[in-house]
Amino acid sequence: MGFFDKQTKELEARGLDPARLPPGQYFTDRFPVLHAGVVPDVDLASWDFTIDGLGIEPHTLDFAQMRSLPNTRITADIHCVTKWSKFDTEWEGASVTELLTLVAVPESATHVLVNAEHGFTANLPLEDFARQGNLFAYHYGGEPLGPDHGWPLRLVVPWKYGFKSIKS
Repeated sequence: MGFFDKQTKELEARGLDPARLPPGQYFTDRFPVLHAGVVPDVDLASWDFTIDGLGIEPHTLDFAQMRSLPNTRITADIHCVTKWSKFDTEWEGASVTELLTLVAVPESATHVLVNAEHGFTANLPLEDFARQGNLFAYHYGGEPLGPDHGWPLRLVVPWKYGFKSIKS
C-alpha cells in the first residue's frame, strides 16, 4: 500500500473526509514554519497597516485600531504549496471585507498587492481578496499569533495555497 493510500485510510479512521486533501498533499497535525528571510522583530509602537493603491486615499491603522475592528473567526483547512495540509485551523482577526469598507476602491481595480516584511508580496485578484472568510489574523487556535506564524498580523486566504496568506 502506497503513502497516499495509507493517508486516506488514516483520515477515514479519524473520521475525516479524505476528499478534503487536495491531490498530492499529505495531512499533518503540525503547523510547519516556512519563512522568506528571518522572523521579523516587530515593534508595535512603530508598526502600522496601510491600505493604499492607485486611486485610493491611503488609510493607515496601528495595531490597536486593527484590534478595534469587528472581530471575525473562521475555521478552515490550509494547504501549503510544499505539499502539507492542516485541517480545521482556527483564525481570528479583522475581515478583509470590513477593511475594504474603510476605503473607496475604484471600480477599475482588478488586483491587490499585499506587502509584508523583507519585501515579500502576494498578489490576488480583487475578487479573491474580497471573498467572505478572508481575514487579517492576529489569533491562531485561540491564542495570539506567534512570530513564527506572522505576528502581529497575517493575511489568511484559505481558498488559496498558503503562500498567498502572507505574514506581515
